[in-house]
Amino acid sequence: MNQVAYAISERRGETLDQEHHWELMTAEQKVALYDLNRFGYRLLFVRMMSEGPLAVIAQQKELAVIDFEGELNLRPNVKLRGE
Repeated sequence: MNQVAYAISERRGETLDQEHHWELMTAEQKVALYDLNRFGYRLLFVRMMSEGPLAVIAQQKELAVIDFEGELNLRPNVKLRGE
């Protein structure tokens, strides 16, 4: 499945803070991201998908995603606007 991720802030014309994105995540995603923070991963944004929220994270320039069940995908098929 080809997923195209767009920053919510660009689409809405306003910047959403990290707390708002954090609140959109499931408990499983929060635990996974917490564990990944020690490796330098940070939350970019959360995209609402039909299956549930998809957390888009990054470590430097490398993108990854955490699905609604907390499963990490280090090689997602995600394209960001402007790339």
